[in-house]
Amino acid sequence: MENGKLHNGGVSSSETFNGGEDVYSSKQSDVSTADHLVMMVHGILGSASDWKFGAEQFVRNLPDKVFVHCSERNMAKLSLDGVDVMGERLAEEVLDVVKRRPGLKKISFVAHSVGGVVARYAIGKLYRPPRTENGQKFSDDTSEEGSKGTIAGLAPINFITVASPHLGSRGNKQVPFLFGVTAFEKAAGLCVHWIFKKTGRHLFLNEDEGKPPLLRRMVEDDGELRFMSALSSFKRRVAYSNVGYDHIVGWGTSSIRRNNELPKWEDSLSKKYPHIVYQEHCKACDGEQGESVVKEGDQFDKLEEELVTGLSRVSWEKIDVSFHSSRNRFAAHSVIQVKDHYMHAEGADVVQHIIDNFLLQ
Repeated sequence: MENGKLHNGGVSSSETFNGGEDVYSSKQSDVSTADHLVMMVHGILGSASDWKFGAEQFVRNLPDKVFVHCSERNMAKLSLDGVDVMGERLAEEVLDVVKRRPGLKKISFVAHSVGGVVARYAIGKLYRPPRTENGQKFSDDTSEEGSKGTIAGLAPINFITVASPHLGSRGNKQVPFLFGVTAFEKAAGLCVHWIFKKTGRHLFLNEDEGKPPLLRRMVEDDGELRFMSALSSFKRRVAYSNVGYDHIVGWGTSSIRRNNELPKWEDSLSKKYPHIVYQEHCKACDGEQGESVVKEGDQFDKLEEELVTGLSRVSWEKIDVSFHSSRNRFAAHSVIQVKDHYMHAEGADVVQHIIDNFLLQ
């Protein structure tokens, strides 16, 4: 350790005053020469160390290109305070990092599990529409052809989620360890707040203080919180999902698909990424499908339909992952992130896939 910074094979890291961790290339004479901020966000009951492997791989592969900050403003039990509270904290953390590093020009997010939903809230808070030369707003259009805007004053590039419950956890098989049993799923929705408190209520789409569920409000611009304008401002949006053995977050909710849209897959698509089994580029939809796709007995209710329709108004790259032949397949929710370098090493190809397809500008 030197001057409070760890040096590890060309990678440096330093802990910030609030517990987060900055990771960057030690080859840099001045850390601020990297102008692309990558915010890595952990999941429920997590910490900055959850993304340690991913962060180090990013700076090894993209030296002097990215400045990685592993968030820990919502560490451990703080992750039970609700998606909105966590989103506010994450937004403040981003602003703190940007203030410390004035040379930053671009921003991307890589978020795991509920961290993906929290990141969506945070960007809604941080979004600012572009302005004309006289300072007036350029556009309020939320389509991808409309206003791009900035996130915390930076150009938004990649928004990447990994096994994140975008459609919540209430629906059929959205929490796989409940075995798809309707009675279990309904009971979980009634008592989830006992364990996961406000965050659990948000994920199970319960009403929020007399308002529609928070996740429902997050598929629109909600007053000053420009959720969809912010999401559409990124050059690319990517959802990595486990097709099976993820007992925490189901395939449909993490890939933003209806049950009848889940694709058939067979084996890996390439030797380099042995666990990537399917990928597609989904163009933005006009959001007019509505209730027509919700069939009686389909167990995909109206609220979930509103979420998937709303989020489909922007394009997504959907990357499906399978650890069905891995010895740690039952820990797929952590393996896909490589939460622990030794226990979850089989997910390293997924992290490499994220890096190899990462847009720098």
